[in-house]
Amino acid sequence: MQFKDYYAVLGVPREATADEIKKAFRRLARKYHPDVSKEADAELRMKEVNEAYAVLSDPEKRAAYDQLGQGRRPGEEFQPPPGWDAGFEFSGHGFSPHEAAEFSDFFSQLFGGLGGARAHRGAGRQARMQGEDHHAKVYLDIEDSFTGATRQIGLRVPKLDAQGRVILENRTLNVKIPQGMREGQIIRLAGQGAPGLGGGPPGDLLLEVHFKPHPRLRAEGRDLHLTLPVAPWEAALGAVIAIPLPNGTVKVRIPEGAQAGRQLRVRGKGLPGTTPGDLLITLQVVLPPADTPRAKELYETMARELAFDPRAGS
Repeated sequence: MQFKDYYAVLGVPREATADEIKKAFRRLARKYHPDVSKEADAELRMKEVNEAYAVLSDPEKRAAYDQLGQGRRPGEEFQPPPGWDAGFEFSGHGFSPHEAAEFSDFFSQLFGGLGGARAHRGAGRQARMQGEDHHAKVYLDIEDSFTGATRQIGLRVPKLDAQGRVILENRTLNVKIPQGMREGQIIRLAGQGAPGLGGGPPGDLLLEVHFKPHPRLRAEGRDLHLTLPVAPWEAALGAVIAIPLPNGTVKVRIPEGAQAGRQLRVRGKGLPGTTPGDLLITLQVVLPPADTPRAKELYETMARELAFDPRAGS
């Protein structure tokens, strides 16, 4: 997938105002609209113009795109990094995956599903209407799921200034993280979305939780995965190893004759919950270095006295 420069597509500078972007879109729409244009590639160009305008005319998408595009060159190979849109507060004006599929893969990967449902509650001309729900993706420490916590979370809220340029306002919230929170789970903050209309109540803010990368643990649902380095003699002879977890230490018995890659399951030691997850341990046998005369002597003794061929049968 190649990076797209939407500003170049519309022929406007990166600091263009909302009015300048709209004027550029209208000028190009008159030039490339398939019903009136005689250009050979009018349909393709009109599709590119529509896609660029869909992003740059929306302050929220434009702010996220601007951050993602810093230092990028049009046409270079590109994959959006995980969590590229984390920390932005978005309203409900998004694109469903089906709608996004009408544009390029680049657009679909960035904005397909971004924005969620269009969430005005109420319809048509009702004077009193609840405000839209807003949403944001946030990254938390996996340890918070074990104990529950209250965390201060900062969000960036894209707005247009008086000149029609996108600015980011910072918003800080104290958020209660419930014990047992899972990857992808939603925390709903009542009344923290858009203001209501006609005296209606405000919408809610929906925080989609993801876990920050952890040096040892990886969550899948409520299960936790961990790679456990063991010495050759621990794998060969068996051992009991203490493994520290965020909520304490668990002792695990390594069975005699365990091989590298073997997976052990410790039930109930994953993320907490009504039915807690399991801890899944993958063994990694680590060889001590033969970097001393004594170490080399021990390896030579094993080579001489153990009738062992790791390639036998292969």
